[in-house]
Amino acid sequence: MKTIVFFLLVAAAAADKVPSDDHLAAILQNEQHTPNSEGAHSFDFETENGINFHVSGSQGATGGANSIGDWSYPLPDGSLAEVKFVANENGYQPESSLLPVAPAFPHPIPDFVLRQIEFAEQQRAAEARRGSYEN
Repeated sequence: MKTIVFFLLVAAAAADKVPSDDHLAAILQNEQHTPNSEGAHSFDFETENGINFHVSGSQGATGGANSIGDWSYPLPDGSLAEVKFVANENGYQPESSLLPVAPAFPHPIPDFVLRQIEFAEQQRAAEARRGSYEN
């Protein structure tokens, strides 16, 4: 009985998330160019509610696909959410004012700490030199 109640609750929650006709948007543009012999490809689409997605790319030097592109969609306040990206051997690299930025370091590093770090580096270098002479 508990299982039936659980599945009824899940079904009710899922039904609440099903988009109505009010949330559907017609596709205005949909162009796809599958990879050619050199691996070049592209994909573009646009919907009537302002969603845009553009990607183009080619095969990378290590065999993976390298792509560049952008996507955007309108926000409830009327502004436009925009993301530009590069995806290659170095991973996915998005650029957007929407992405969080790490805060600046909260305070300058004190001089005595910088001197201690420099002293430790000098000791490591001296130890490395001694180790190379012993071999």
